[in-house]
Amino acid sequence: MAEAAISTHPRQPRALPGFERIRRYWDPVNHVWAAKLLPGEFYVSRGDEMIVTTLGSCVAACIRDPKRGVGGMNHFMLPTRGGDPESWVDDPVNLATRYGNNAMEQLINRILKLGARRQDLEVKLFGGGRVLKGVTTDIGQRNIEFAMEYCATESLGLISRDLGGAYPRKVQFFPDTGRAFSKKLYRTRNQTLIEREEHYLHELEEEPVSGGDVDLFE
Repeated sequence: MAEAAISTHPRQPRALPGFERIRRYWDPVNHVWAAKLLPGEFYVSRGDEMIVTTLGSCVAACIRDPKRGVGGMNHFMLPTRGGDPESWVDDPVNLATRYGNNAMEQLINRILKLGARRQDLEVKLFGGGRVLKGVTTDIGQRNIEFAMEYCATESLGLISRDLGGAYPRKVQFFPDTGRAFSKKLYRTRNQTLIEREEHYLHELEEEPVSGGDVDLFE
């Protein structure tokens, strides 16, 4: 009788409440459990996990409190019908501003609820590539400008960034240590990624912004 296969990796840690639906898998290269984000998702962890996503025009913010070892990542894009870029952060009724603020504040609020302190947060930004064809607006650049302006306006500690360019990138973030890795996919013609972002953009244009009652500051 063949012997049963013996697991060589630790048991999957329990996801924090609210994140059970995020797909997680064992990464044999980094020897860690990983949470994979799709456009519009975010994930927070205080354990030995990796958060991974693949970005085209979208932006991901990796935010962490280094003193308390808790952090997370989001993956978002601004809708194109959002008005003047100069008004994205200042105009509270601007669609792009409302969506971007919501994406950032949802992540930050969940981190704060786990004991983090806003003044100790560190931010790393990734993405914003020029990968969507047939779109007159440079969506990646819009996302970059919003994320940079948001960090400046909200006095968040932006410590590193890998933004722009003409290629998609894979991002890996370890919330417990703060390590983050970004790999540009120069040889990848990822039609699935492009189609996923185009579908996500279409959904943003059709659906109202949810979570309008999110309030970051206490």
